[in-house]
Amino acid sequence: MVFFPAPAALGKFLGASLLEDGRQDWLLIGGPPCQAYSLVGRSKMIGEWGRTQFESDHRHFLYREYLRIIADHRPRVFVMENVKGLLSARVNNEGIFGRILADLQHPLEAIYGPRHRREPLAYRLFSVSAPPTEDFADINHNDFIVHAEDYGVPQARHRLITVGIAEGMDVMPDLLIPQPKVSVAEAIGDLPELRSGLSKETDSAAGWYEAVRSIRTAPWLNDPRVDESVRREIRHYLPLVSADWGRGAEWQRPARRVLRLDARWFSDPRLHGVCNHATRSHIRADLHRYFFVAAFGRAHGRSPLLDDFPRTLLPKHENVAEALRETKFNDRFRVQIADRPSTTITSHISKDGHYFIHPDPAQCRSLTVREAARLQTFPDNYFFEGPRTQQYHQVGNAVPPFLAHQIAGIVAGLF
Repeated sequence: MVFFPAPAALGKFLGASLLEDGRQDWLLIGGPPCQAYSLVGRSKMIGEWGRTQFESDHRHFLYREYLRIIADHRPRVFVMENVKGLLSARVNNEGIFGRILADLQHPLEAIYGPRHRREPLAYRLFSVSAPPTEDFADINHNDFIVHAEDYGVPQARHRLITVGIAEGMDVMPDLLIPQPKVSVAEAIGDLPELRSGLSKETDSAAGWYEAVRSIRTAPWLNDPRVDESVRREIRHYLPLVSADWGRGAEWQRPARRVLRLDARWFSDPRLHGVCNHATRSHIRADLHRYFFVAAFGRAHGRSPLLDDFPRTLLPKHENVAEALRETKFNDRFRVQIADRPSTTITSHISKDGHYFIHPDPAQCRSLTVREAARLQTFPDNYFFEGPRTQQYHQVGNAVPPFLAHQIAGIVAGLF
């Protein structure tokens, strides 16, 4: 078996030397770079470059490097993963995903042309979340979407997963087995409570406590946009704010038991603690914003839009005023709702915590690396190296390991 992450698609296939003995019983797993396919990436690039330059971007066709590996090294089975945005990506009015599926079925013709003289190679394509159709031409492209939250991942993460099986293998993949949904609270509620740091001023537990408690007399609290249900949540959680909370560490005691997650997957009895559970610093004004957003989430079961904010609590940024006018990025601040799976954890979490606010108003902060890793289903003994920004990148760019484990079990059963 060869694991093949997306960046390795460029240049020489690193696993080629492993296959020089002509082995055929191996599996290729990977996914072409997705910047040109993601909805956010496409919107940004079209805005900066214009559609003509965007459609000529070579990254649309980097999947051919993955295809070339299949054509040259002929794995018996492959698994290709990519973002959901691939379904709607188009170049020259042609849907990219339909073209990719056609090329995956006949990789030699796609890479070397119809007149190639190599031994025939073709693949049957399958979804792991929907039963196959009698005629592949009738398949709904949406069938390839895997909703991670349906399979024990506490996160609404939707990805395209395609399994290819070489013609001549008389096997079919099983389907993923649906599991009960896991909420944010069930995933991270056992982790130690922490305070954030104070940025752009001297940080201390007392200073942080005073900054949060000053919400009691903040002018924004009397704004008509703060309805009584939100005020009730604020009054409930303010007394729970503690000056005794620390900021966490790269390893610390204690760690309580995992609440709902599969202990066999997440827990390691040798740890006796928790890794990568340390907080970032936030400016004083953001502490108020985070408290309001988390309290709003508790009251209304959703994250507030900028229109829901007291005007005096909004950042004085031009892009905020633009968002209010055009409703673009009107969810600039987003709390994770405690009783449901989280929103998609992305690498953007490395830039700021505005989209990943902790559901507990009293803690008044963004998610730690460990909390994000729990939502991604990394086992607790997986230690993230490097600066915290890079740790967040490693978490946000990953396929949820618990989902990958389930898919690996399916494809392993094909051999």
